[in-house]
Amino acid sequence: MNIQTALHRTRFRSKAVAGLTALLLPLAALVGLATPAEAAASATATYTKASDWGTGFEGKWTVKNTGTTSLSSWTVEWDFPSGTAVTSGWDADITGSANHWTAKNKSWNGTLAPGASVSFGFNGSGSGAPSNCKLNGASCDGGPSVPGDNPPSAPGTPTASDITNTSVKLSWTAATDDKGIKNYDVLRGGSKIATVTGTTYTNTGLTAGTDYSYTVQARDSADQTGPVSGARAVRTTGGGGTDPGPGPGGKVKLGYFTEWGVYDRNYHVKNLDTSGSAAKITHINYSFGNVTGGKCVMGDAYAATDKAYTADQSVDGVADTWDQPLRGNFNQLRKLKAKYPHIKVLWSFGGWTWSGGFGQAMQNPTAFAQSCYDLVEDPRWADVFDGIDLDWEYPNACGLSCDTSGPAVFKNMMQAMRARFGTNNLVTAATTADASAGGKIDAVDYAGAAQYMNWFNVMTYDFFGAFAAQGPTAPHSPLTSYPGIPQAGFNSADAIAKFKAQGVPAGKLLLGIGFYGRGWTGVTQAAPGGTATGAAPGTYEAGIEDYKVLKNTCPATGTVAGTAYAKCGSNWWSYDTPATIATKMAWANQQNLGGAFFWDFTGDTANGELVTAIKNGLG
Repeated sequence: MNIQTALHRTRFRSKAVAGLTALLLPLAALVGLATPAEAAASATATYTKASDWGTGFEGKWTVKNTGTTSLSSWTVEWDFPSGTAVTSGWDADITGSANHWTAKNKSWNGTLAPGASVSFGFNGSGSGAPSNCKLNGASCDGGPSVPGDNPPSAPGTPTASDITNTSVKLSWTAATDDKGIKNYDVLRGGSKIATVTGTTYTNTGLTAGTDYSYTVQARDSADQTGPVSGARAVRTTGGGGTDPGPGPGGKVKLGYFTEWGVYDRNYHVKNLDTSGSAAKITHINYSFGNVTGGKCVMGDAYAATDKAYTADQSVDGVADTWDQPLRGNFNQLRKLKAKYPHIKVLWSFGGWTWSGGFGQAMQNPTAFAQSCYDLVEDPRWADVFDGIDLDWEYPNACGLSCDTSGPAVFKNMMQAMRARFGTNNLVTAATTADASAGGKIDAVDYAGAAQYMNWFNVMTYDFFGAFAAQGPTAPHSPLTSYPGIPQAGFNSADAIAKFKAQGVPAGKLLLGIGFYGRGWTGVTQAAPGGTATGAAPGTYEAGIEDYKVLKNTCPATGTVAGTAYAKCGSNWWSYDTPATIATKMAWANQQNLGGAFFWDFTGDTANGELVTAIKNGLG
């Protein structure tokens, strides 16, 4: 039980670092400076700036073998002006000395057959551009000039028109290049589907009622490609839709069931029935399985499959026997689904404590997906689960640990999961809600992943709390910004807007609700923005308390940014109530979101009044 309590406590801190920036790795210590390996008269290296968030940028080099014999290794060198530097990198060993930078191939990507290419990337600080490029000691453009001609700019974000059940017409504004544009690659979900010379393309042969995401990339007369355009989300007409809810047009109403809740909290699957919540939800995320050793593995086997339930504790009133093949939460969920056939259950992996293993797992996405499938679809409980949820906190950013796998890692994971789990299983993820400039949403290609996913659980809570011990006091789940908010971009509306702008369809975004409050002590000011001395006392963790407790011990006295708050003595709390949830659900409907989810069932009242508010608000 101590382990489970620890997991409970650390899980609540999962969003506490929503605003922390990624740890910058000292690359100069990684490897020694590389030496030129061979002449590069038949190879080129081209540079593109993949993204720029003001205080930094993402750079990308592409090495191409333009000759007729294989290239056995490559080393790219360049200079940055003072004030511009590499801060982290991937797919190459990158070192720096003063303003000079050297990137050498990894053991697995050094060999290039004729016509083949390989890319590596990095995050940088400053605003300068590379110069004096050399590839294996020679010119990067295979000729006498250094560093070669510039790649083209990004085309405009495509617009979509003439959308039918099976086709869509795309149009975009032209890219620019110092030596002229040759053609454009049209990408769907990050994969090239066509190359055209003009600025329009009609994609045919699509599936009715299906979501797609399109980008465009220009190619110049030297066959260099520039950065991709912004993404355009398109949903074809017709079809039965991909709505994963209980019926056509239904909204997702999803709650997390915590594996460890069966211990100190004494919350069991049967409580979903007796509270009336089971009849009002559509989906359950069972949390958490672990990610370690490159695989999905069981979390707490005793709680999941072994714990014996007596007749009065069981969903159907039938006691477990000592020799039955499956007991625990899994068997109780099976019984709940038998009583409420509309409910679908997903097994969620990761969470704050167990997200550190995702980076290693993504070194082989196919093998990782296979391990998850083998566990979720184990014949002993395959009927319990309807899919998988991945709670990685956070890809290409920092949570309890830091990941530097690059912006494509999340898309790669979801592509592998969909390929293995197929179309009959749900594939979802919990994601950051950090909409600050250059924040965690900006660090990942979520639009590219969307085509493989049913929905995103956007964790629009834990923006503020007593992890900032002296305050200022602020609502931990603001719907909108407000005067005096401690951090720009830390609110639900900005997060949803940023996902939409990236190209994620609104129908695949779920709004997050916390069934708990966050609080400070040592507060003298009743209104938000006051100073504090530390975290307010909580039943399981300082600074956190369930709604079912706060509604009685510290009733709400006001609202700010769509979230309730209260000052009781020297303690100050913010949390959602049935009234504020009603406001948030109305907003979610106005935004055409796919629904809402919450963390977690144990914070609600015995009669499920917060679940009821979600159900009534979404319809």
